[in-house]
Amino acid sequence: MLKLRAGLLEAMLEQAHRDHPLETCGIIAAPVGEPTAVRLVAMENAARSETFFSFAPKQQLAVWRELDERDEECRVIYHSHTASVAYPSAEDVSYAGDPSVHYVIVSTLPEVEVAVRSFRIVQRKVTEEVICIVN
Repeated sequence: MLKLRAGLLEAMLEQAHRDHPLETCGIIAAPVGEPTAVRLVAMENAARSETFFSFAPKQQLAVWRELDERDEECRVIYHSHTASVAYPSAEDVSYAGDPSVHYVIVSTLPEVEVAVRSFRIVQRKVTEEVICIVN
């Protein structure tokens, strides 16, 4: 189960719709050892693509240093799908290298029933999980 502080789901959705038609991306941090992810960090999609995302390397390095300074860890890596449902693509699965991270996908398709979904991806096996909002 992924535990998110209230407001983070809405922030991801807003960012995804603002960046559409390009894929959006970012992370959500949590204090080390704490169960709830609390801080959204919007990242630049260096790929500038409608079908792929990649973090800008310099920005990613700066964000990871900031996490260390704040005694936080990356709990969530999120991105949007602009032309498909919120489910990991084969490419998403191949790039999911950290089994401790939750992978959240936001679909910006107007007709989808569930716009935000969370997954664990371990050894290329995709498992959907519940998102729990915590005040």
